[in-house]
Amino acid sequence: MEETRDLRGDLNARHCQPCEGGMPPLGAEEAGQLLKQLAGWELAGGSIGKLFRFKNYGQTMGFVNAVAWIAQRENHHPDLQVGYNSCRVTYSTHSIGGLSENDFICAAKVDALLV
Repeated sequence: MEETRDLRGDLNARHCQPCEGGMPPLGAEEAGQLLKQLAGWELAGGSIGKLFRFKNYGQTMGFVNAVAWIAQRENHHPDLQVGYNSCRVTYSTHSIGGLSENDFICAAKVDALLV
């Protein structure tokens, strides 16, 4: 019997769960449902990403450090592309070769930094 995942609830209030190799990545429908809960994030090639813009380098680095803190706390780490006044955050779950709920949970937590 196929396992169904509960995609309801506030992503920001949830915490990442360990993903093991061999666990299937989210399907397109599941990823689409979760993506609807995130503003400005884009789905591309088995990952989700968003570009954040700032006034200056100091604000950018403050954001990067806050993202790093979330990553350590949740034990789920994004790829970061950092510029003077911008940072692109990209999530995918490398151990399963695609997207997991953890990617969307962490994306929501990153968004909450700027509320």
